[in-house]
This record gives sequence, C-alpha cells and structure tokens, in this order.
Amino acid sequence: MKLTKTFKAFFKSEKSGGLILLFVTILSLFLANSTFQNDYIAFWETNIGHHSITHWINDGLMTIFFLLIGLELEREIYQGELTSIKNASLPIFGALGGMLVPAGIFLLLNFGTATQNGAGIPMATDIAFAIGILSLLGNKVPSSLKVFLTALAVIDDLGAIVVIALFYTTTISFLNLALAFAVLGILFIFNRMKVHNLYLYLIGGVIMWYFMLNSGVHATITGVLLAFVIPFGDGGKKTSSYKLQHFLHKPVAFFILPLFALANTCIAINSDWHEGLSHPNTLGIIIGLVVGKPLGIALFAFLGVTLGICTLPKELKWSYVIGAGMLGGIGFTMSIFITLLAFKEPEVITFSKIAILLASFIAGLLGFIYLKFSLSKKQIKHT
Repeated sequence: MKLTKTFKAFFKSEKSGGLILLFVTILSLFLANSTFQNDYIAFWETNIGHHSITHWINDGLMTIFFLLIGLELEREIYQGELTSIKNASLPIFGALGGMLVPAGIFLLLNFGTATQNGAGIPMATDIAFAIGILSLLGNKVPSSLKVFLTALAVIDDLGAIVVIALFYTTTISFLNLALAFAVLGILFIFNRMKVHNLYLYLIGGVIMWYFMLNSGVHATITGVLLAFVIPFGDGGKKTSSYKLQHFLHKPVAFFILPLFALANTCIAINSDWHEGLSHPNTLGIIIGLVVGKPLGIALFAFLGVTLGICTLPKELKWSYVIGAGMLGGIGFTMSIFITLLAFKEPEVITFSKIAILLASFIAGLLGFIYLKFSLSKKQIKHT
C-alpha cells in the first residue's frame, strides 16, 4: 500500500508528538509530587481574565487541536482511506465497536450511580500516543496497519466530539448557538463562492468560537466545524486547507498537546491512591480501555468483514487488528478531556485521571509487546 506524502508527514509528527507527550506526562507527575508540588499545581490554577490557565488551554488551545483533527478527517474523506465506503468501512466499524463496547462495560458497572456520566471516558483513543507506540516497532510495521490505526483513531476522535456535543452539554443559550451557526453559514457561503483568503476564515472561526463558548456547547466543537468550511479545492499545496493543516502539525504536536498534558496531569498522588481503584468508576475506565477497546474494535471489524460490508486489506492480518485495538486503549488526551466535562468533584476527577494513566500505560505496553511478537512471527515465516 502506497502512502501519500501528507499521511507520512502526519504520521511522523504524531509519532514525535507521542514521545514528547510521554516525556512531559512523566515530568508533570514528578513535579506534582515533588517539593515544588504546591507552586506547580497553583501555577496551572492561576486566573487570567476570570479563567485559569488550564481552562484557557482546554477550551481555547484545544480548539486548534480539533481544527487539525477536522482537517485530517476532511483530507481522509476526499483523498485518503475514507474516499470510498469499502475502504472506510473497516476502520468505521472498528471505531464504532471501540466506542460502544467500552461505554457498555463502564455503564454495566456504573449505571444508576453518581458516576454514570463518565461513560464517554473509555470511548476515546489518543492518536499521538497510539502512533508513537506503533512507531517504536520500526520498519516492520506494514503500511496497512499504520493507515488502519490512524483512520481508526481519527474516526474515534470524531465520535468523541459527537459524544461531547450530545451528552456533555448542560445549559444551552440558543441565541449564542444561533449566532455561532450564523457565522458558520457565512463562512460556508464564502467557501461556495470560492473565497480563499485563509485569514477571513480564521477571524470568522474566532468569532464563532466566542459564541460557541457562551452557548453551553463545548467551544472546541468550533475547530471541527471550521475545518469543513475552509476550502479544500484539489487538496494541493496551494490550497487553504493544505497550508493550514501543514502549518498546524508542529504547533499542535510540540506545543498544544504537551501543554495540555502538563496542565492536566499535575496530579498529587497520595499514599491512599490505590484505594480509588476499586471504585466502579475507575474500574469502568480501566476495564473499558484495556479490555473493551480491543474487544470492541476486533469484534465489530470481524462482524463487518463477515457480513461482507468491509474488506480486510491483504497486508492487514487479524492479529494486527487486535494489536491496533490494544493501542486504541490508550485514551489519555480525549479521555482526560471528557473526564473534565463529566465530573465536577476534584477527588473523582483525580481518581479518573489516575485510572486513565494506568489504563493507557497497560494498553500501550500490551499493544507494543503483542504487535512486536506478531510482527516478528511474520518475519520468521518469510525467512
């Protein structure tokens, strides 16, 4: 399978970004549990314009991350693996199973309790971390596996965005929501009129973000909506979509996501931290990510192929699909993001974050070992 230059650039940036995420997460946990603990945690809680630094990162800078995800998804639909239903159906089925099964496991343990709102937490996959772990396996990884995991993670993130919009919106200001969509409508008209001035769309995006922020719907949704009104054209290097996507890769991978990780993993771990692991909420997160993800992805992908809706690429073995499912259990960014929307109690948020970190570590380690063994087995067979 031949990979496009755009895909290679995206994979490379996410690979590097994943390794940086790992480093800053360890650094943040170290600082939050060192002699600098109070100053470090207080820094992220510092108010700027009536909101903490963490809030500005989560509601502001993360919108740019979602904009990049939207642009990547748009490119996959027009030129990549999602151009045809036949190609797109396997990662779509896999992503669907990877969302429904973990959410089902979580609800099985938490339905009717105060923490049932966290069902969206184990539904997410962290693209950067998942690709970062896959890249550690080197040149042995077939192109079909890289494409499957990337498409799966992108669709998964889109699903998480839909979940945020539908289930994590509380009070809605219909006036602000209408104004946000009015701006979106104007930008869509510009798109149809073939207006290619990127600054016009970005200014419109900032205005739309402001109205969305005050509407009650999470402001980061603006990023995805904006991506689909920016002119795609033929997808070439001179198009607005390509220029913005190419520009955003490095700032997102090397600045925005590391900042998000630093701000949201400054967790002071107490001596009794393990006691929270027996709570249905934390069990739901860990089992949902570590067991539910690979089970849901592999089961739904197999179901799709069996029914003749999907096709399994020649290079992509079922063992690789299971391995990709294991890496899909690395929730991190999106899981933490949904945690902050699902819960308000600091203690529940802290235990949820610990569960996410623990589950992501286990899923990443198991996925790496399993795929290393599977890919080595393939090499032995060919020699």
